[in-house]
Order: sequence, then C-alpha cells, then structure tokens
Amino acid sequence: MSDARTPAQIEADIARRRQELAVTLDEIGVRVHPKTIMGDAKAKAASAVDRTAGRAYVSANRVVTNVRGQLVTEDGTPRMERIVPVALVVVGLVGLLTVSSARGGGRSGGRKGCKRRR
Repeated sequence: MSDARTPAQIEADIARRRQELAVTLDEIGVRVHPKTIMGDAKAKAASAVDRTAGRAYVSANRVVTNVRGQLVTEDGTPRMERIVPVALVVVGLVGLLTVSSARGGGRSGGRKGCKRRR
C-alpha cells in the first residue's frame, strides 16, 4: 500500500489548513480586542458585585431575624422588657447628636466668623 498523495490532495489539505488557521486567528483577534477585554472585565465586576450584594442581603436578613427574635416572642407579641431599654438608648443617641450639632460640634475648622482674604 502506498501512502503517496497526489498534488490535488496536498493542495486541498493546504487549503483546509489555511482555512482552519484563518478561523483560529479570527478567534484570537476577537479575544484580544479591547472591547472584548473590557466586556469581560465588566461582566466579572458585575458578577462580583452581585455576589457581594447577595451576601450582604443574607447577612442583613440574618441580623434582622436575630434582632426580631430578641424583641418579639415566638407567638409574635412584643417583649417590652427588651424593647423599652433599646428605645431609650436610641432616643438618648438622637438627643446627643442633636445637642452636638446645635453646639457646632459638626463644623470643621472651628473658625467662627472668619473671612478669607482674597
């Protein structure tokens, strides 16, 4: 048996390989194109943000459930012995913030009434 190929077979093989190479080069060109790279980076960033937001939601939901469990009984009635102290702390913090901002504690620089020279 002879493995010799005819010139037509060799030319057909070369044409097929050129076509395969052209397709491969086109694929590489698409992969390294700046728009493709930016699109991939945006997709990865969006995916990371989605994962982070999902984790944050789960964490926040867990915290809310835990706090609710502390302030409400299993049958849904409020636990006043726990709600009243929490409410007093919140009112106290709001009062402190109000007094602090009224005294000018929120100002930066501490200069009152100074004008800049131009």
